[in-house]
Amino acid sequence: MSELILTIEDAMILIGGKPFFENLTFHIHKGRKIALVGKNGAGKTTLMNLITGDREVDDGRRWLFAGTTIGYMQQHIKPLPGQTIRDFVFAGMRKGAEEWDQSYKIEMIVEPLGLRADERMDGLSGGLLRRAALARALVEEPDILLLDEPTNHMDLEVIQWLETYLKYYAGAVICVSHDRTFLANISDNVFWLDRGKLRVSPEGFGKFDEWSQSLYDLEARQLQNREQRVKLELEWANRGVKARVKRNVRRQSLAREAAAQLEADQKSYQKATRGIKFPPPDVEESSLNVAEFINVRKTFSDPDTGVEKIIMDKFTLRVKRRDRVGILGRNGSGKTTFLRLLVGEMEADGGKVKMAKDLTFSYFDQNRSSLDETKTLQETLCVGGSDHLDVRGKYRHVCGYLKDFLFDPEDAWRKVSTLSGGQKNRLMLAGVLANPGSFLILDEPTNDLDMETLDMLENILTNFDGTIFVVSHDRDFLDQIVNKLLVFEGDGKIESIIGGYSDYLDYKKGKEPSAPKVEIKNKKEDKKSIAVSTAPTPNKVASKLSYKLQYELDRLPRKIKEYEAEYAGLQKTMSDPDLYSRDPGQFYDTAKRHAEVKETLDLAENRWLELEDMRMKLEDKA
Repeated sequence: MSELILTIEDAMILIGGKPFFENLTFHIHKGRKIALVGKNGAGKTTLMNLITGDREVDDGRRWLFAGTTIGYMQQHIKPLPGQTIRDFVFAGMRKGAEEWDQSYKIEMIVEPLGLRADERMDGLSGGLLRRAALARALVEEPDILLLDEPTNHMDLEVIQWLETYLKYYAGAVICVSHDRTFLANISDNVFWLDRGKLRVSPEGFGKFDEWSQSLYDLEARQLQNREQRVKLELEWANRGVKARVKRNVRRQSLAREAAAQLEADQKSYQKATRGIKFPPPDVEESSLNVAEFINVRKTFSDPDTGVEKIIMDKFTLRVKRRDRVGILGRNGSGKTTFLRLLVGEMEADGGKVKMAKDLTFSYFDQNRSSLDETKTLQETLCVGGSDHLDVRGKYRHVCGYLKDFLFDPEDAWRKVSTLSGGQKNRLMLAGVLANPGSFLILDEPTNDLDMETLDMLENILTNFDGTIFVVSHDRDFLDQIVNKLLVFEGDGKIESIIGGYSDYLDYKKGKEPSAPKVEIKNKKEDKKSIAVSTAPTPNKVASKLSYKLQYELDRLPRKIKEYEAEYAGLQKTMSDPDLYSRDPGQFYDTAKRHAEVKETLDLAENRWLELEDMRMKLEDKA
């Protein structure tokens, strides 16, 4: 077990004079990567404030190892006049930091996040301001790093870079995110806030669904057993007792108390396990061919340099009814331009864009340009001052409809300006999904959403019978929703892939999912490749492996031994606690090679088992 650096023990937290947490206990060890999950209002922000010390415990104990530093990715930034990204990012660094250290961290952190150090903060978009906040948190290198939705407004390459960085980050990380793939890739523990209790999983978020379901199943069995015992006690109490002695009266009282507590616990369990229910929308029928791009060309001139930027060139695409298309690509690669061409807000420079005449669009804009901050939620959803709205042909009261999207009824009279980013996204989804038409266009709909709302959205889109185009960098979301991908590579290059994000990964590796071919690269052999491919099924009359497969099998044990030796050496180097401070360059090179060799070793061992199994089966047949 790594070094303990923070403990919260038997803590009570009061909110509004009532206990919010009781007997709250958890520990944070050096180097731990913790996914913090829980429904809206479960207390994730409160827990983070306890860790930073901004919120004191009302009872219990908070212990912090002397000298431990805590950093928090800022959520709301007000840039100072004339302040550059460099000024902001390094404002929190320890005094006396060398200039070379700043230059190194600009290269290792600021630039990979897509930021230019000398650009002014007051000219940045909201997404870039969040990146600057993340860069500052990473540059400070605290012993405990708290991250709240760090992947929002980031393209996929930056997200993958951040995953790698956090995996090898020396300090502890506590992360809140709706991005399941991101959490699964970075975490080795889970803190789950569930109905005022903190449950801790010793494994990462990749095992969370299985682990949490097992706890729910256990709770269901315990409630069922309690129900049987309470039923027997109530039957005894209701039969009546001839001799009304104190002992019998006391037993009656306890039976009724147990029944009341059981009912409360059953309702709590049902609420916890009940997802958001929202019926799939009815869809207006449209033409079979929804849209067609024929040799489309679109360019822009850079206002600063005057250089022509190609967005698409001779681009051809046919969209059919019920297609579910995901759109991937770097910021500025042309995704938004494509959507604007699709809905007719922009014209192509060349070629044709044909759209079916009977289409009805609904558009979710990540910039929330359709929201008027001065209006209330009721005014946003209802027309002409009414308190009812048309939801797919049925009139519903705005308060009841807002409850479907996790708002309280009284929220109907709040101003849009008072909502958080996640609440604004839920409000926009409520408006879009009330009458989605036959063609849904969703531009980064998952930003700022909690997992419960994300599950609801996935359920709606899975059952939606129309056409969907969705821009997203949430890999799990894309795998759940889409059956095609358009990948904007830049410079007018657009790849079309059948399937979801996992299929895109297979495509990038140059292999088909059903017939994998993997190259293992070893730097020690001057990057010579060892091809490990799925062999064809041997002829039924064969009694031994082919020469090629036998030769591969004979060589693998020696290669595995070499990989194991190199991996052990890298493990030893990585275990040096002073390596990063002494030689950051060697640290990152070692960490990168460590991951490469681990993957190489796993592939080689699996291939040896596969070939050895094939050899034994052939010998048995002979």
